[in-house]
Amino acid sequence: MHVLCVYIHMMWPSNSLPTTQLSREPSDQLFDFDGFSFCYLSFLCSGSISGGENFDQAMVTRTIDLRSDTVTKPTETMRLAMAKAEVDDDVLIYDPTARHLETEMARITGKEAALFVPSGTMGNLISVLVHCEVRGSEVILGNNSHIHIYENGGISTIGGVHPRPVKNNEDGTMDINLIESAIRNPDFEICYPKTRLICLENSHANSGGRVLSVDYTDQVGELAKKHNLKLHIDGARIFNASVALGVPVHRLVQAADSVSVCLSKGLGAPVGSVIVGTKSFIDRARILRKTLGGGMRQVGILCAAALVALQENVGKLGNDHKNAKTLAEGLNKIKGLKADVASVETNIVYFEILEGSNITALKLGKFMEEHGILLMPDSSSRVRIVIHHQVSASDVQYTLSCIKQAMTGVENGGN
Repeated sequence: MHVLCVYIHMMWPSNSLPTTQLSREPSDQLFDFDGFSFCYLSFLCSGSISGGENFDQAMVTRTIDLRSDTVTKPTETMRLAMAKAEVDDDVLIYDPTARHLETEMARITGKEAALFVPSGTMGNLISVLVHCEVRGSEVILGNNSHIHIYENGGISTIGGVHPRPVKNNEDGTMDINLIESAIRNPDFEICYPKTRLICLENSHANSGGRVLSVDYTDQVGELAKKHNLKLHIDGARIFNASVALGVPVHRLVQAADSVSVCLSKGLGAPVGSVIVGTKSFIDRARILRKTLGGGMRQVGILCAAALVALQENVGKLGNDHKNAKTLAEGLNKIKGLKADVASVETNIVYFEILEGSNITALKLGKFMEEHGILLMPDSSSRVRIVIHHQVSASDVQYTLSCIKQAMTGVENGGN
């Protein structure tokens, strides 16, 4: 005989719980959260096997991964497109699927040309280096921006470009007057590095996915032109910003000289980013991509999945934003937690564990992992959650119920 323990997640309205022939075991859990009941049923299956061997109990669960929108798995449609992709040598500019993707991205963003690159970090690095060809050039960027914090200082270590950070506001913007005051006086180049570039980030990840408006971006673009500078937008989640604002991508980036767009974040492709700009910009970017080791051969296999992501997943972003808002609202109802609901504009939620709670973000993360949920602690008291197209509304409710259970256990002296 062998025993198999199966872990099933079901959700019903509290006032209409179903009946079942299965008796609940002491280890099963049934609890309510915000009008819903969550039931975890263990049931036994028996059968004879040869030799009379005993099998250990096994628990079958589905992981809900909320660490980032980069964790999505390729859909079956993507996998099929990858298997059937028409390919050739992309370094020699012959891969037809890569050309198709690049042409489509140039059209969507309203730019002359586009280039597929392996990652957003490489896309931003290439863009900065094209605009700042002279070593020792300076770029103005947010002090809380992805390029400044999370990209290994590549613009400096590889490109010899000097960062000039300006304070990011809570909404991801930088004050226009602070940007202008950060521009070096060209008459004193004997001492100063030469300012050549301004970088924005839309949506702004470290600000909780806040979006930059068209008006703000246009103002920065006008400032850049006034001082003969270039404007680059790190648009890793520009499609999220577009959906949240109800503004087409091409209009959001109209003022930019170059944009990097991640395909493997909100859009859910397995690999890659695209940078867009003028034809001459992309010509130089292609050379730098090869220099940095990003020239790949039959890359159409990856581009095929990205094309599917553009076709199928852009329309799902609004639902991701709705789920993120629902999550933030639910977190605010749990004693000991605080989330700024008004600041949740796209798919990123940050929440704080309030002082006096006897749990840290790390301990909460461990508890959640034991319940099949992966989170990303940002500090000892702050947690980041990112929603993506493979997270459902019921996943959000289950996540809230587990967080509430963790916090309630803390209040009662458990965990």
